[in-house]
Amino acid sequence: MAPKSKSKSSTATAKTNGAQAAEAIPHQWPSLTPRLAAEDLTLDTMLPDQIVTVSNLMTPTLCAKYVNFLRSLPLTTTPTTPQKGYAVRVNDRYQVQDPTFAAALWEQTALKDLVTQHGKTTGSSDTWGGEVLGLSSNIRIYRYAPGHFFGAHYDDFNNVHFTDSLDPSKSSIPAVTTWTLLLYLSTCEGGETVFHPEPASKKAPTPKPVSVAPEMGMALLHRHGRECMLHEGKEVTGGEKWVIRSDLCRPVARDGGNPAYHFSSSYDLTPSYGIILLISYVRSASENMLEPAASVIQTALPER
Repeated sequence: MAPKSKSKSSTATAKTNGAQAAEAIPHQWPSLTPRLAAEDLTLDTMLPDQIVTVSNLMTPTLCAKYVNFLRSLPLTTTPTTPQKGYAVRVNDRYQVQDPTFAAALWEQTALKDLVTQHGKTTGSSDTWGGEVLGLSSNIRIYRYAPGHFFGAHYDDFNNVHFTDSLDPSKSSIPAVTTWTLLLYLSTCEGGETVFHPEPASKKAPTPKPVSVAPEMGMALLHRHGRECMLHEGKEVTGGEKWVIRSDLCRPVARDGGNPAYHFSSSYDLTPSYGIILLISYVRSASENMLEPAASVIQTALPER
């Protein structure tokens, strides 16, 4: 879980739409065929309410088609020296705002059916943080070559305006991201995503890490924001790790009985230093609408 201790604070504004630096250039993405039906797949829970996987969400043929396409994109290598408070990572990446592709990835694979069915099976939509609208239009492409890695960090949530690309006449919906989606397009040596659960109490022993090895066609979903677990991407030692990243989105909840409600989250963090972003949405009595206010609180995290 993202750290909650508080010390110094300063004023900041909340991030909107996931990543302001993302390109808004539409691409002719390859068709998402062939595909497997939801009834032929299973959503496997690795850690309740935290980590789930779906093997073979994309077929090997489809993965190969996408890797060939992604090689044509103008990927850039991340800076070797990250901004203060951000985790060290070395990989090649590309980012684009594309609601049409996000909708296709949600609707034209078995992902939507599996996520919806899982919510019905558990008997609670809270599994995903609320009703799932679909995937964030903020699409990120990652390529990890040998020697590339992503240091220990937490994933932040993002405030977004969700648009139904299948029905442009509908107004956009204020939404927030709740779970990270990582779709692996290749298998490699190393490159595991390793999660570090926290002990249940100060006196309890530290749980063993949960490791997820990259598997061609597999989708990994993990909770982010204030419920995010510290995790890292281990160094790739052979081959390449190709990943498509997006996030599950849910509507911003309007608590009719409570004039204010809160979200809290953290940016990517190093294990020894972090930032918590606390966002309060307060209902304006005069405008009857929600107004965001945010503060950034620095905190020291324990070494791991």
